[in-house]
Amino acid sequence: MDILSSALAAGGQNAAGSESAIPAWFMITSGIVVVAILVFDLLLVIKRPHTPSMKEAGIWVAFYVGLAIVFAGALFAIGDATHGSEFLTGWLLEYSLSIDNLFVFIIIMGSFSVPRKYQQEVLMVGIIIAIVFRGIFILAGSAIITAFVEVFFIFGIFLLIVAYRQAFSDEDEGNGENGLIRLLRKRINVVDEYHGNSLRVTLEGKKYWTPMFIVFIAIGSTDVMFALDSIPAIFGVTQNTFLVFTANVFALMGLRQLYFLLGGLVDKLVYLHYGIAAILAFIGVKLFIHALHESDWDFLSWGAAIPEVPTWLSLSFIVVAMAAATLASLAKMKKDGIPIRSTSTEKSDDSQD
Repeated sequence: MDILSSALAAGGQNAAGSESAIPAWFMITSGIVVVAILVFDLLLVIKRPHTPSMKEAGIWVAFYVGLAIVFAGALFAIGDATHGSEFLTGWLLEYSLSIDNLFVFIIIMGSFSVPRKYQQEVLMVGIIIAIVFRGIFILAGSAIITAFVEVFFIFGIFLLIVAYRQAFSDEDEGNGENGLIRLLRKRINVVDEYHGNSLRVTLEGKKYWTPMFIVFIAIGSTDVMFALDSIPAIFGVTQNTFLVFTANVFALMGLRQLYFLLGGLVDKLVYLHYGIAAILAFIGVKLFIHALHESDWDFLSWGAAIPEVPTWLSLSFIVVAMAAATLASLAKMKKDGIPIRSTSTEKSDDSQD
């Protein structure tokens, strides 16, 4: 809650100096509502572990997408077009980039052989961990930008490098274990089998961590690494800390249901990484142009002649890039005779331990 409070306070400040401040009552109310939904969602998952059907996952995805749209509409109503459009663009950007998370989530779940009925709980806890750490990153990023606006040059170059790697790298995704997980396995006692959704068990008088604990850490820490890409990217859309944080939260909240809705379809969308790469490259260039405008370095004064990229153009580019990549992937699947609908999440295995 300290992170949320700090984000709310910082979000009330006018980053660009052109739009009115978002009212404190709106930030506080929306923060309370979001936390309440997250707590309710978490308790629901813990109380009734199961594999959601396609229909259930679809309803929840629609709910969270609708919630984000309502929030954007409220920003339009109580603020101005700048606030609403910046949030909507930032949310779509984070939601698009989070597709990359789904690839890794699938690998992690398979690598650790997580029972399907407990996958919701794993994803939910991992997402909450990610929200906390992203909040820390956002506050740190906001402080750095305030003190050294030229950091946008670094962000821009970094995103261009990431975009290149997205488009052309053939690196293997690995087995789902990052360095932190390998370190934990060496330092703590972990049993090989799951014991329901318990994190610790006592066997023959000795306490052990279960694989469930390792998976929680794997999901959360992996998303933190993805945040190193997405946080600089969203600062290219808005420098309002409140909007940056809420866009991340709304994108992450719908990620769990999207995992079950798409199921095995994600890794079949072979051109999706090109869409993500295009978006990252676009935002990288946008950050570079913004840095030219904001920098006080005299030798860069010529950059003011280059027009800033408007928010509506960023929004349009994100939508078009993801739509084109998805449609091209689906067309290739049809051409290759690959079934579009996945059956991997159709059946519930609530009885599985």
